[in-house]
Amino acid sequence: MEGWSSTALTGAGRRQAQQLGQRLAREGWHPTHGYCSPLQRATETWQNLWSAFSQAREAVDLPKLDIPLQFKDELKEYNNGVLGGLTWQEAQKQYPELCQSLEQSLDWRPIPQAETISEGRQRAQKFIDDMVNRHQNGDQIWVVSHHWIMQQLMACLLGSDRTWGFSIQPTGLFEFWLDRNRWHQNCENLYNTELWQLKRFNDCEHDNA
Repeated sequence: MEGWSSTALTGAGRRQAQQLGQRLAREGWHPTHGYCSPLQRATETWQNLWSAFSQAREAVDLPKLDIPLQFKDELKEYNNGVLGGLTWQEAQKQYPELCQSLEQSLDWRPIPQAETISEGRQRAQKFIDDMVNRHQNGDQIWVVSHHWIMQQLMACLLGSDRTWGFSIQPTGLFEFWLDRNRWHQNCENLYNTELWQLKRFNDCEHDNA
């Protein structure tokens, strides 16, 4: 239950990020902008990914890329308040009544000092709206974030009125293409699958472990 606690990547995590960077270089990606959660495990993911990506390009004599990188609080993991940074066993010892109430019902239960899930959804929507308004067709945006907020981000991007749970593998790759110029149209183009495409979903082909 890491939440907003800032923890370092494991050796396996660094390797997976490097493998992803090497894969993206082989595929000929030319990113124009980067966005990353400011939590340590995300920033280290970005550093390892970008270093491996740059080295792989350099190895085949491609020019060095320098892109603007922004750290966005909207991309942080769910803020689980007093449970942040604890294992479930530790949480049960420190907050037995709270943990029991969380285990007894699937309905949302407030956690002291935590954000509500609607607040998390709102910051995800804010990030998506900002991306659509800020960028244009032709931009290639890389985003590094965390499991729970990624579920919210994708629900917002897909226009879903609810958030669907799904497993996300470490360094799982999601690739969305959209027509920025038609994003705000309210016509038949909403259903035109040439304009909105989900190219990859939780793709871990690069993980050779």
